[in-house]
Amino acid sequence: MAGGIKDWPEDERPREKMQKQGAQALSDAELLALVIRSGDPATRQSAVDIGRLLLQEFGSLRALAGATIAELCRIKGAGPAKATAVKAALEIGARLNTDRLSHCERFTSPEQVYQHFHYSFRDRCKEYFIVLLLDGKNRIIREVQISEGSLNQSIVHPREVFNPAVRDSAAAMILVHNHPSGDPTPSREDREITRRLKEAGELMGVAVLDHIIIGDGRYLSFTSQGML
Repeated sequence: MAGGIKDWPEDERPREKMQKQGAQALSDAELLALVIRSGDPATRQSAVDIGRLLLQEFGSLRALAGATIAELCRIKGAGPAKATAVKAALEIGARLNTDRLSHCERFTSPEQVYQHFHYSFRDRCKEYFIVLLLDGKNRIIREVQISEGSLNQSIVHPREVFNPAVRDSAAAMILVHNHPSGDPTPSREDREITRRLKEAGELMGVAVLDHIIIGDGRYLSFTSQGML
């Protein structure tokens, strides 16, 4: 675009438009422009132009949320500072939509765990395996990430899973991981890992209460399905 946003008619500038009409009146590109703040003098692109390029490349705000900062930086005009700001804004949005579990909160249902994790997991391209450590009254001690990448027995080893449980004197744990495909149906590997960890927990005196797989808008609980 030949000129910056400050050269636009006042009613078309995102900031002034939002102040007069509210955030709902802005397009996705205009909202991104307020986060990006400035254009790129080298290419004479406005902040709105960069916002549009990001959306054209990734397709949606949700897809942007799943992109890395390095991937955002590949878009012309979107350097590290702008990319970091966009990721921060999208993370704030995700956290606002997440009913987060807190320290010492009591675990009561798989739905509670799903609500805690699904917004942060749903756009990830890799599998993440998490354990929630619980005390004797099923209160959350902390959550621990065990692995990143496709689940297999080499990276989800009982030693890696139970070491933090022993350190924190946990009485029980909940296994949690995501399926980037969006389908929470357990694989043969999921079932085998669950079986091995349940048996290890019985030996260690740490109960494995559930294994919850997070999909896109849905989840599967091994315990609820009678699989644990």
